Amino acid sequence: MTGQFADDHTVRAALTLASRAPSLHNSQPWLWRVGPHSLHLYADRSLHLKHADPDQREFIVSCGAALNHCVLALAAMGWQATIHRLPNPDEPDHLASITLHRHPATETDVILAAAISNRRTDRRNFSSRPVDLGDVAWMGARVARMGVSLRRVETTSDFKAILTQAVWQHAYDSDYARELTTWSGRYAATAGVPARNTPESDPHSAVPARFFAGSALDQSPHAPPAYDNGVLLALGTSADDELSRLRAGEATSVALLTATTRGLATCLVSEVLEVAETRKMLRSEIFDDRYHPQILVRVGWAPVDAEPLPATPRRPVGDRATRLDGSPLDGSPLDGVAGE
Repeated sequence: MTGQFADDHTVRAALTLASRAPSLHNSQPWLWRVGPHSLHLYADRSLHLKHADPDQREFIVSCGAALNHCVLALAAMGWQATIHRLPNPDEPDHLASITLHRHPATETDVILAAAISNRRTDRRNFSSRPVDLGDVAWMGARVARMGVSLRRVETTSDFKAILTQAVWQHAYDSDYARELTTWSGRYAATAGVPARNTPESDPHSAVPARFFAGSALDQSPHAPPAYDNGVLLALGTSADDELSRLRAGEATSVALLTATTRGLATCLVSEVLEVAETRKMLRSEIFDDRYHPQILVRVGWAPVDAEPLPATPRRPVGDRATRLDGSPLDGSPLDGVAGE
């Protein structure tokens, strides 16, 4: 690479961290193409989960999260990014191009990038320790700079009724069940959600987890659902096009990593948004029809006796990134990395 662009080692390190972004069922539906003066993010439509995500909303949100992880990693290594989103209307899979220039890393850049390796999706009950409103406000301020609105969601009986409706609709969808079984319950893979990372869904939880296959993660005996003092947050956008969803994914990345830097545990909640009818109901319930809900995030404190969460698998970076001409990046392929 030239002096105006990061070298291969830096790019591969950034893409290693980008691969740790959360995605629906850990599908990792992104591809990277590296040019001599730019880096490009593409959507891998072959990894679209069409039964859980019929309108490809979460697919694009997932790619947006990977985009932000990559940009944060580059910033921490002294490269500031300029992002051109959806740069070519004739290439709908080309989601973003990134150009770089040298810029000293800020303390915030380093802290957020360091949080990438520490973040986990924690589907267990949270402890009784309350979440500081200042932390929520800080998350909201950061996502607002990205054009995304953050609202706290009260888990009222109305909200739980909407969530239950979505769960039941999925329960009677055999195609959804087969897809979920394919992507969960695994113990050794480069994608999907392993059983060791999913507790059994408890209807008494504040926000019951999805019914994954073969759940094998234990709840803390000292964190029953009644003691869970986590908060539920919604990220919404004024429009609902692909650009808005991509930006929502970037904002989701920032919100999750900000919470991680504060020591908080996080869990994305998406099932209730995967059904068109219940997503429409939540738009009215949460945003008074002013914004489109793109993702929900549970934030709280893990119980003090909770076992550390094992890392989830990742595809090797060499399988997800090539040069623009299709040739591999210099150096030996990197091993799969972890972190859901």
